[in-house]
Amino acid sequence: MHRELSPEDKKKQIDQDFGWINRISWLMDNQFKIGNFRFGLDPILNLIPLGGAIAGFGTSLVLVIAMWRNGASPKLVIRMLLNITLDAILGSIPFLGNIFDFYSKANEKNIKLLREHYYEGRHKGSGIGIILTIIFILFILIGGTCYLIWIFFSWAFSLLNGISF
Repeated sequence: MHRELSPEDKKKQIDQDFGWINRISWLMDNQFKIGNFRFGLDPILNLIPLGGAIAGFGTSLVLVIAMWRNGASPKLVIRMLLNITLDAILGSIPFLGNIFDFYSKANEKNIKLLREHYYEGRHKGSGIGIILTIIFILFILIGGTCYLIWIFFSWAFSLLNGISF
């Protein structure tokens, strides 16, 4: 039987989960320091092809799921998922992705979003606007790519028509 938590117990649960999420985020993004430059395990793990990216993304995804379980709004969850997805995609680019991972700190950005959500009451509501924007951007990118492919093949076939055998 599931017992409904009181507001005080819910706040304690959020504070407790936020604490361990903050520690894991610190480990993934800021644990080590060389001079004034901080980095964590995420860019080090990404030196391992594919496995590092999966491990970093998986760890970040667990953090998002934990806060979703604690009542994070759909809008907040979508923004956090976008942060970790972009970090994983851009971080998987050979060489440039490794450099990107030392500067991009998706978990740190997500902690900031969580703090704003739970302690300042921001990022409330549904994420339908974000989802529609993503769909629109993807539609434009796919349409543009198809158009460029059409232009390329039109150009290539026009070259072939000019060749006489």
